[in-house]
Amino acid sequence: MKTLYIVIPCYNEQEVITETTNKLKEKLNSLINNKKISKKSKILYIDDGSKDNTWKIIKKLNKEDNMITGIRFLRNEGQQNALLAGLLTSKKYADIVISMDCDLQDDINAIDEMIDKYNYGFDIVYAVRKDRKTDSLFKRKTAEIFYKFMNIMGCNIIYNHAEYRLTSKKVLDELENYNEQNIFLRGIFPQLGYKSVIIYYDRNKRFAGKSKYSLRKMIKFALDGIISLSNKPLIIMFIMSIILFLITIILLIFNLTKILYKVILLFMFILIMMFIFILINYLKRIYDESTRKNRYIIKEDLTKTYK
Repeated sequence: MKTLYIVIPCYNEQEVITETTNKLKEKLNSLINNKKISKKSKILYIDDGSKDNTWKIIKKLNKEDNMITGIRFLRNEGQQNALLAGLLTSKKYADIVISMDCDLQDDINAIDEMIDKYNYGFDIVYAVRKDRKTDSLFKRKTAEIFYKFMNIMGCNIIYNHAEYRLTSKKVLDELENYNEQNIFLRGIFPQLGYKSVIIYYDRNKRFAGKSKYSLRKMIKFALDGIISLSNKPLIIMFIMSIILFLITIILLIFNLTKILYKVILLFMFILIMMFIFILINYLKRIYDESTRKNRYIIKEDLTKTYK
């Protein structure tokens, strides 16, 4: 039987982590009893520099049951790095890994179908929410814009898929070869080319606590993804610059009104600022890649107990 690890990044999740653990333990024990996974299967929490009692609770849960284990970052490194650390650590011990959020919005009953799909020969199983009825109107609209904009910009990501997915060990072995400092996992997995399938599930309401994704974080997340996966923004800005240059030449030739000329100049100024902003972000990415700093620093690692 295959060993399953469930990887869960968490940041300030003291209100929900105990309930999440109870639900997942029940699910894992059911799968073990039905001989779908081995008794070595575990739940791995990655504490992304939480400021509350999240890590204390993880250590307490670990002492009570060795099915629970965890990693603690020295400081907050972001969800993508926390998830990456969990995936790369899990592949040392597990045959299959499922990543999910800590807030119990991902339906844990979908795990059964994900494992069945793996047994049918799929190396990646994407769990996609059926709809966004549980989200606020603002969240629904911003999410819709996010996915559409990402695909327009050339980022091959799956609509309405977050981080709830199953991956086999060989997929994670390949993922380890990606050395980018600023990694965007939602875009990388489709690029790997392994046999994949989509399953659909109903998204639950958050059990407790608040979402950690503000509009600012969503914009930054989208920008990181675009810069990691596509050069389309540079191409678009180049084409717009040529068009604007041609319009300016026409204005000069036909000596149009000063008001219209000022409008064009203002638009050019805005365009130049946008171009500089985009260029700075690409240059920053090049700088980050050249310095090769640590993606994260692990302060405590409970998984080493079970080597």
